[in-house]
Amino acid sequence: MFLFEISLFLCIILVAILLFKLKSVKLNADSLLKQLSDSQSQLTTDKTTYEDREEKLHQTISGLRAILSEEQQSIKNKEAELSNKEAELLKNIAEVQKNLDEETETRRKVVSQKKSSEVRLGHIAETLAPFLDQFEFDPETCVFLGKPIDYISFADDVITIIEVKSGKSQLNSKQRHIRDLVKNKQVAWKEIRIK
Repeated sequence: MFLFEISLFLCIILVAILLFKLKSVKLNADSLLKQLSDSQSQLTTDKTTYEDREEKLHQTISGLRAILSEEQQSIKNKEAELSNKEAELLKNIAEVQKNLDEETETRRKVVSQKKSSEVRLGHIAETLAPFLDQFEFDPETCVFLGKPIDYISFADDVITIIEVKSGKSQLNSKQRHIRDLVKNKQVAWKEIRIK
């Protein structure tokens, strides 16, 4: 019997240890369940927060897409407007160019007519010069050449080469060359006999 009592005592101790371990496991399980519950609660909160952020992000993206679409339409409208203005400006430029060409041609004709009339006036002045008060030579001693110089005066004491100019006209290069030869006394006499 003693052995039975010791066995029983050992069984009771084993049961007590098992109960104690079971209680410890239950406490651990309760703690784990509480942690799991807290984690699920935190996950639910985080999920809600993320869903709210995701919804706001989708709204922002939708808003940005709408703004982008409006801006693209605005750009297309401005491009069309600029294209119309460019076409109008090109048309105006072509019209102005045409008017400029016409005006240039008109002015060219006027300048040409003016030069032509100045040349005619110059020829008339050259022809009539011996009969004007400014002409200081005796017309009877003058011979009209016309080109490259207008007159040569054969007075008793001097031979004079005369070029008549009117208005603002200047000597041409050939006339300046003749003037310089005379001033440098590079004038010669040559007698040619024909048989």
